[in-house]
Amino acid sequence: MPLLADVAVPVPLSQAFTYEVPAALAGEVRPGARVLCEFHRRKLLGVVLAVSERSAAIDPSKIKPLAALVDARPALPAELLSFLQELAAYYFAPIGEVLRLALPAIEREQVRALKAQGELDGMLDLGRAKQVGGRKVAYATATDAVEEPGTLRGQAAAVLALLRANGEQPVARLEERYGNARSALKKLAERGLVALDEREPPRDPFFRLPEERDVPPELNPAQAEAAARIDAALAALSEPGRAALSAPGDAEARGAAPREARPAGPSAFLLFGVTGSGKTEVYLRAIKSCLDRGRGALVMVPEIALTPQLVARFRARFGDELAVLHSGLSDADRHAMWASLHGGKVRVAIGARSALFAPVPDLGLILVDEEHDGSFKQEEGVRYHARDMALLRAHRAGAVCVLGSATPSIESVALVRRGKLVELRLPERAHREASLPEVTRVDLRRFGAGPSGDPLISLPLHRALERTLAAKEQAILFLNRRGFAPSVVCGSCGNLATCSACSVALTYHRGRRRDARPQAPAGAPPPGPPAPLDERPQGGLLRCHYCDYAGPLPERCASCGSRTLLLEGLGTERLEATIAASFPEARVARLDRDVAGKDRSQAILARMREGKIDILVGTQMVTKGHDLPNVTLVGVVNADAALGLPDFRAAERGFQLLVQVAGRAGRRDRPGRVLIQTRNPEHPAIAFAAAHDVPGFLEREIRDREEVGYPPATRLALIRIDAVDEGVGRGAAAKLAAHARTCPDGLARRVEVLGPSAAPIARLRGRYRFRVLLRARERGPLRGTLAALTGLMRDGIDRNARVIIDVDPVAML
Repeated sequence: MPLLADVAVPVPLSQAFTYEVPAALAGEVRPGARVLCEFHRRKLLGVVLAVSERSAAIDPSKIKPLAALVDARPALPAELLSFLQELAAYYFAPIGEVLRLALPAIEREQVRALKAQGELDGMLDLGRAKQVGGRKVAYATATDAVEEPGTLRGQAAAVLALLRANGEQPVARLEERYGNARSALKKLAERGLVALDEREPPRDPFFRLPEERDVPPELNPAQAEAAARIDAALAALSEPGRAALSAPGDAEARGAAPREARPAGPSAFLLFGVTGSGKTEVYLRAIKSCLDRGRGALVMVPEIALTPQLVARFRARFGDELAVLHSGLSDADRHAMWASLHGGKVRVAIGARSALFAPVPDLGLILVDEEHDGSFKQEEGVRYHARDMALLRAHRAGAVCVLGSATPSIESVALVRRGKLVELRLPERAHREASLPEVTRVDLRRFGAGPSGDPLISLPLHRALERTLAAKEQAILFLNRRGFAPSVVCGSCGNLATCSACSVALTYHRGRRRDARPQAPAGAPPPGPPAPLDERPQGGLLRCHYCDYAGPLPERCASCGSRTLLLEGLGTERLEATIAASFPEARVARLDRDVAGKDRSQAILARMREGKIDILVGTQMVTKGHDLPNVTLVGVVNADAALGLPDFRAAERGFQLLVQVAGRAGRRDRPGRVLIQTRNPEHPAIAFAAAHDVPGFLEREIRDREEVGYPPATRLALIRIDAVDEGVGRGAAAKLAAHARTCPDGLARRVEVLGPSAAPIARLRGRYRFRVLLRARERGPLRGTLAALTGLMRDGIDRNARVIIDVDPVAML
């Protein structure tokens, strides 16, 4: 029988394709390896899923041979390859697109080797495969060999002593200190005392500066209990009959054989700790326990929380033997991190959502910090949820998984109640002198504007800022709206300036601050009341925060021609100007996406830690895990903004933001205070956040969701349809909804079909948007209906309409 390989190629199709393995490659082609294969007269990079001797299901003469093997060692380990195939099946995603998420860039040496074989002649299409390689840096490392006494002297002895004391060093750095370092290293290498190798130069900002090793602090009783429970689970990894967590969906519903239930200790945990309770220290202890047992560890955090300060804590404990994966990496740096993990040189990976696909050797532990954060859900391309898939990967790899949060997601709490996760509590802050801040709700219906004149800077907030500045302490003002003003309105006809490609208002960005007066010199008399900000916009840009359109502010209204253009609402840029004008003696800074360029956000936070900023104004970028000891006041400028969105998770997200930002205050010996400004102080999200009552909010929210039939009481899938032509999009949505209703589970009412309807944001980037929502109590019927729709999507929908299946959707707009 012929030796056949099932190969996934980077095309938007859910199936793999069969190729014959040439005799010359028979012993080398293995699952997980990249191969060059012909596909529709092009040569593509594919990934081998399986190899076997079998009869072909199609005419053998139509089966093409593999052109070449790219990887001598499979790029995707067996554990990772199996997990990716299951992820593709769960999300109804093309297998080739899923595998691309985990594949490294192709090395130029591999391209040269293929050219030498003559395989790159003709039509080669590497797709989005990127090439890396080029200049390399020489490193020197001391070996375990011991020299004969008295045989080394001079620079050779000095270089070897330095390497033994400080670990491996770049040869160029040694040359800066020792003029003859290269000849000394050559001599040492010949005697087997030093190993020399070349590798890609590190350029990642997370490793620019050396980090001193730390001394682990003493754990409080709750931390010690949590660390012990996780350690016990790690100790059971190698024991027969240990526990395995059920995956997010039933195995039967995915078409996979269910694993046999194994009664043993737990292997998945929810670490539920208040803000500042020391969750990171528990993570560090768990990683050490994992490494001590010879297993690898993976840490995932929201991209916004992946800062040099966070990475520094891991480097201080484990040195530079870890890989950091994030969106700012160059292709070369990303490949270097991937290669260090794939080759087993590094056993710890830390990163954002995409770190889920890191080839961590012998994976034993996955940690997901801030597991509630919505950024763990990918909203473009393959729409996977990294938190849910972390549970699945840990389950399949036989690893322990820990989800951590001060405000756990409703879904994770539901898993605790179903016995799929074990809850570990950290009820107190880690520093003995720290306590949760006092929270006050400021009812904007009762309190007017303070001296600034802006109704969203109430008198209580103004006075609190005055007291904070007088005490030489720091404050954070949270407003989750970028720009100077969220909208520009014609004062004559009321016309709202909107994006021509999206059905959303354009945001006015003024740019440089114009209304704040310069800081008064020391000893100068206090200034008078601030002048009001000019309501007539001059200069600046109108921006769309969805499609990134930017254009000049028009002189006249596009509808009536009036010159009376007014600013509506308050954004962080305007808030910064208002605060700077109201408190000219204060050093005011802003942290949002408009100022957070490369390294700039870290520079702002560094100035905050150094006490060079008195008031920090920002969006949710100021809420994520920053430990700022001198911050004693947090002001939530408009708590109502996030609660009125047409999304069943709006209350949960608003509550999480309030608790997280409040947690920035009073993290050391100085008591903290939080002011929440709202026109609806009785809203449950605000009331529970003010009381620091996370369990109470979760209990109420779960009960409310059950009453109206939303997750976790039900399962959802959102069919997203968009098209340039509104009629084409509407017709495709109607056809999909009708087909879903006539499927067996639709007819039996096991799957509820809601829609078709226009999306809340009806037009985006020039395309009209529609949706069909599928809801079911059980996952099996839902998946059966989705499977039926995939056939219609492939053959029965106008090709000018784009259709996307979003399983377990998070963004509902």
